[in-house]
Order: sequence, then structure tokens, then C-alpha cells
Amino acid sequence: MSRILCVANQKGGVGKTTTAISVSAGLARSGARTLLIDLDPQCNATTGLGLRPTDRHPLLMQSPLSQTVRSTAISGLELLPGSRSFQDVEQLAHTEMSQTSTLQQHFATGMSAYDFVLIDCPPSLGTLTQTALTASTEVLMPIQCEYFAMEGLTQMIDVIRKVMREPGNRLEFGGILLTMYDDALELTHEVDAEVRDFFGDIVFQAVIPRDVAVSEAPSHGKSVLEHAPRSRGARAYIELCMEVLDRD
Repeated sequence: MSRILCVANQKGGVGKTTTAISVSAGLARSGARTLLIDLDPQCNATTGLGLRPTDRHPLLMQSPLSQTVRSTAISGLELLPGSRSFQDVEQLAHTEMSQTSTLQQHFATGMSAYDFVLIDCPPSLGTLTQTALTASTEVLMPIQCEYFAMEGLTQMIDVIRKVMREPGNRLEFGGILLTMYDDALELTHEVDAEVRDFFGDIVFQAVIPRDVAVSEAPSHGKSVLEHAPRSRGARAYIELCMEVLDRD
């Protein structure tokens, strides 16, 4: 059965898309057939893999997902690209109940062909994120090591628990990931201790350091694993992928 990981956080700038790209790349490199779905209207997951957004978002079209996915430069990794169409953004962001069912059917179609499916969500708790959570088996939440790290997490977790209570839902807490980790800062250690004390084993042991290589990689259309494989950031994401695989 496919593991479907929803990478979500209502806050922007926490490393959500970078994590979706890097984990997808790492899992594909491990030999797992992997699909990355770009649901963020900014389409950074698409351009971050060196591909172009589509004119219309595949999830709003009638074609099966198997006909709309694209191959990437990474063997074993395919991408369902995003769209910057204002019409599509509006439609995806303000989804009617009937359209929500259509999106869920799209998510369900063809997923069995992959070992892992990662969904890069927009930075919000809107209908699109909730639909992605409903279609997923796990949620992975990146949070930045800063003063307001815990802000908004309560709302996010409330939404996740609401989805988990729905009949027939398979969603579980996949894990919380600390990003932009600066070992030299006392604040980083305070946030680390607070998050681990509150959430316990849900928090991944791997942390993603502040690393210029991680920031540079998207401008080259690559994950950090391809752009700078010996960097601290690449090693951290490899460790994270190993934890994801171990949690199967």
C-alpha cells in the first residue's frame, strides 16, 4: 500500500516545499517509486525540480493522473506539476463539496503505482489542505526554530485531529521536523527542547540546519541532494529519509 505524506504547515517560510522536494528525492534515490504532487499555487515544488508549471492544474482536468504526471531528472521520482492560473488557484482555494469529492477521487486514482506520494500543500488551513490531509496516510509538519515556532500549531493539530476522526480515514501523525536549525543559537535549543517536551516521539531526530546549499538548490532546479550532495543540508535530509523509511 502506498504511503501518502501530506507536507503541511499553515505558516509560510518554514521549509515546507524544500522538505517535500528533498524527501521525495531521497526516497526515490533509495529505490522507492515516488510521486510529488504540487498543490501550492506558487508552484515552487515544480520549478524547484527544474520543470514548468502547467496552464491548467491537472487536478481540475478530467484526465487520469497517470496521464498528467511528469518525469524528473531523478530516477524513480515523478511530479504532478502545479499551476499559477488565477482561475485554477481560485477554483482550488474555494472548493465546493462536489469538487472536493472529485479531488479526492483524483488523489486515489493511480496511487497504488507508487511506494510514496508526497503532497506539497499551500501555507494555509483551507479546503485544499484539508482535502490533501483526508487523502493522506501521514502528515509531516516542518516548523522553523524561531520564537513563534509553536504559534499556529494548535490550529494545525486541531484540523489534523478533525480529519483523523472522519470515518474510514487513515491519517496519522507522520512527524514534526525542525528546520533552519542553528546549533550556535540558544533560542534554537530552547525551541528544540520545548517542541520535543510537548510532542515527544512525534518529533524527528533529524534536524535541518541553516545551510546556504539548501537555499541555493531550487534556483538550479535541483534538490539539495543533487545540487550539493556533501553539504550539511543534504546529509540532514538523508537522515530524515532514513527515519521516514524506518517508521513504515
